[in-house]
Formats: sequence, structure tokens, C-alpha cells
Amino acid sequence: MDFTIIFFLGLVIALVGVVPPGLLNMNAAKISLKEGHVRGVMFSIGVCLIVCVQTYIAAIFARYMTNHPEVVEILQRVAFVIFVLITIYFLLLAQKQKKQQMVTPKIKSKHSRFFQGMFLSSINVFPIPYQAYMTITLASFGWMQFDKISIISYVAGAATGTFVMLYIYIFFFDKIRGKSFTSQKNMNYIIGAITGVVALITLCNIIKEL
Repeated sequence: MDFTIIFFLGLVIALVGVVPPGLLNMNAAKISLKEGHVRGVMFSIGVCLIVCVQTYIAAIFARYMTNHPEVVEILQRVAFVIFVLITIYFLLLAQKQKKQQMVTPKIKSKHSRFFQGMFLSSINVFPIPYQAYMTITLASFGWMQFDKISIISYVAGAATGTFVMLYIYIFFFDKIRGKSFTSQKNMNYIIGAITGVVALITLCNIIKEL
């Protein structure tokens, strides 16, 4: 497949993954709001650097799994259980969640914001299983090959998509920060709904293979 298409597939998939308000995009927006656009962008660049590493690891892991279908079957069942538990956790957490205000440390150095972005992105490991699952799905449709150039194109697209969404949050935070869907409670509902859909799709794949 054309490398440009693979790049845009990675971009779109990463965009979708970063759309729900979360630790990274909300911090990028608040840093920009309080300390200026440049520091928000520096934070976002730090995030995207780690996203490149995480997406590459996910693609290599996905390549291994496609060559070992027996491993995929086991992981599908494990993933189904995990996604169900995550869905229940976030839905129950959302019901108990009180409105909280995100607190960001007062770091004024642009380089400090860059490293803060790297750190927060490093502890946010969700992109690895998410990207591994999506690359396997793309490969199953024949839309992606696991050669070096395809993986690099996909990684570049994922990093670009992440940066674009963080950039959107930075500039439009003033318009969305007062909306109810940016609250922690509604964020938990969104995450619970997403993982619930993924769990349902995984269950359908398991049943289809029986």
C-alpha cells in the first residue's frame, strides 16, 4: 500500500485515540492557557516524541503476533477480560466522581515543559495496546505491511495525529473548557464507553473464530 495512505491511517487513528479529554491533551491546553502558546507546544513535542517510541513498539509487537496466530487467540481472550474490567471500573468510577480541578506543577522553563511532556506520555502506556490492536486490524484488511518503511510511515502519522489533536486542544480550550464533557466524570464515561465497544468487538471476533 502507498506509504502516504499508511501515514494518514496512522494520523487518523492517533487523532481518534487522543480525542477524549485526558491527562495529556488537558495538560497541553492548560499549560498554553497559563504560560503561553510556546510552552504548550514544547509540552506537546515532548509527548509526541514518546508516542513515536510507543507506536514503534506496538507495531513490532503486532508484527510478532501476526506471525504467531496462536498467541493472538490467547491475547484476544485476555484483552476481552481486561477491557470488560476497565469498562466496569470507569463506569463505576464515573458515578462516584466528584468535580475535580486538574493541578499542574508550576514549571516555567520551556525545556522543563518538554521533559514533562515526555514523562507524562511515558506513564501513559495505553497507546501501546491501542496501536498494536489497530495495526493488527489494518494488517488483517491488507491495508498495512510490517516492513520497515511502512512502520516508519505509520509511526510518523501517529506522532503527527497526536500533535494535531494536542494543537487543537491548545487553541480551542477557551471554547471547550466550560463544557460538561470536559469534566472528569464525563471523561470516565467516555473511556468506559470506548473500552466497552472494543470489548464487544473483541468478543465478536472470539465467537467468530470458535
